[in-house]
Amino acid sequence: MKATGIVRRIDDLGRVVIPKEIRRTMRIREGDPLEIYTDSQGEVIFKKYSPIGEMTDSAAEFAEVLAKDSTFGIAISDRDRVIAAAGISKRETVDRNLTPELESLMESRRAYIYKAGEAEYVIPFDNVDARASVIVPIIASGDVIGSVVLLMNEKSRIAADADVRLAKVAAGFLGRQMEE
Repeated sequence: MKATGIVRRIDDLGRVVIPKEIRRTMRIREGDPLEIYTDSQGEVIFKKYSPIGEMTDSAAEFAEVLAKDSTFGIAISDRDRVIAAAGISKRETVDRNLTPELESLMESRRAYIYKAGEAEYVIPFDNVDARASVIVPIIASGDVIGSVVLLMNEKSRIAADADVRLAKVAAGFLGRQMEE
């Protein structure tokens, strides 16, 4: 890990300010949970905490089931990156950062559905040439923790009501799993 050369002092309440440059680079926003732990060399480490990231294996299996009978690629993300994918190249998709457009859609807490004939479409992930057909935020305990994205591919058609419901059920199920 590269040293940044920034020194901060701990205040009388035990707080330390994470510099804006680091927060921007690491995509840490106000209210984001951070995991704090130490390593064997005595270093204190701050790591972004992703509640849904703990479900990566389950999310991957869930994406596989969704993609099995679908013409869409399926991607499941936390608030920052893709954690699972099926029906599309996992190597090219998993661990990719979300685009600001997808982050904004997630924060709106509404589903996005691409309509036939629309000139504009959402590219949900950085450096992945795939368009979103449906995006549904995953909400747990009132907080947006990720999204379920149906991606168009050469076999895809415009999402039908059943596809949209499927994405909503998937997001609801994953959100509910995080609450338990």
